[in-house]
Amino acid sequence: MNCKNFTIKVIATVAMIAASVTTADAQGFSNPVLPGFHPDPSVCRVGDDYYLVNSSFQFFPGVPIYHSKDLVNWEQIGHVLERRSQLELREAENWGGIWAPTIRYHNGKFYMITTNQANGGNFFVTADRPEGPWSDPIWVDQDGIDPTLYWDIDEKTGKEKCYYVGNAWGGILLTEIDLNTGKRIGDRKVIWQGTGGRYPEGPHIYKRDGYYYLLIAEGGTEFSHKVTMARSKNIWGPYEGHPNNPVMTHLTQKGQDSNIQGVGHADIVQATDGSYWAVALAFRWQTGTHHLLGSRNVPHASRLEERQVASV
Repeated sequence: MNCKNFTIKVIATVAMIAASVTTADAQGFSNPVLPGFHPDPSVCRVGDDYYLVNSSFQFFPGVPIYHSKDLVNWEQIGHVLERRSQLELREAENWGGIWAPTIRYHNGKFYMITTNQANGGNFFVTADRPEGPWSDPIWVDQDGIDPTLYWDIDEKTGKEKCYYVGNAWGGILLTEIDLNTGKRIGDRKVIWQGTGGRYPEGPHIYKRDGYYYLLIAEGGTEFSHKVTMARSKNIWGPYEGHPNNPVMTHLTQKGQDSNIQGVGHADIVQATDGSYWAVALAFRWQTGTHHLLGSRNVPHASRLEERQVASV
C-alpha cells in the first residue's frame, strides 16, 4: 500500500505510561513528552491548540486532559470525569476502571469516549470547553473496549453520520450510532482483524485523498506491542493492510535492545503546518522483563516517514 501522501511523525508517552510530540517549526524534542503515568494517549487539534487525554484506570478523578501549543510542552488543565455521576469505580480492581479514552472535536463541541471496564461499559461525555464542565455519560449500546468516534457524510443522502469504532468480537468493529441516545443504527461489522497479532484494539479512523485509514494497536501493551495500519475506499471495507506493517514497533532486531519497549497504541493529529504527528505509549524496562515503576505500559511519540516510523 502506498502511503506516501500520509507521512506521519511520532511522539510517545512513557514511565508508568507517557506521551510525546512536536510540530515542524519546533527546534526538536525529547521523548517522552509526558513522562510518568500517562497511558493510552489520544490527541486532537482545535485551531492552534492541541488537547490530549489518557487512561486513568481505577483513579478518581478520571481522564486527565492536557493542553499544548506545540505538541511538546503540555499543561494539565483538569480532568474530564470529576463527578460520581460520571465515574463509578466501586467494582474496579487495580487494572480496571477507565480504559483508552479518545478525544475529538466536532461542530463546536468536544467529545471524550471511553470504557468503564468494571461499571457500565462504553460511554461518551461532551463539553463546550476542554476545561469542562463535561456532561454526564451517554452510554453506547455496544460491548467491547477502546472506543472512538468518527463523523462522515453519506454520499447518497448527503447527511452526516457518526460511527462508533472499537474492539469487539476478535477484531475492530464498526457501527453507526445515535449521538443523542448512544443507540446503534443499522448494521455492525468487524472491518479488520489486524495482521495476526493478539488483541487488535485501540482503533482510530482518518480520511485522506478518498481513503479511510484505520490505525490500530496489536500485541497488547507488552514487548510485542505494535501499531499497524490499513486503508479502504469504503468505510465498511474491505481494508488492505500496509505492506510494511507494523508501521511502528520496537519488536524488531533493530529495536529489541532499546530501553524503550512496548511502543504502540497511537493516535494521529495534523499540525498547523500540515504535517502529521502521532502520540503513542511505551514503557522503560530494567532487568529481565521488569518495567520501571512497576508499570505495564508507557506512552511515547515518534515520526512516521512513509513506510516506517523513526526509532524513539
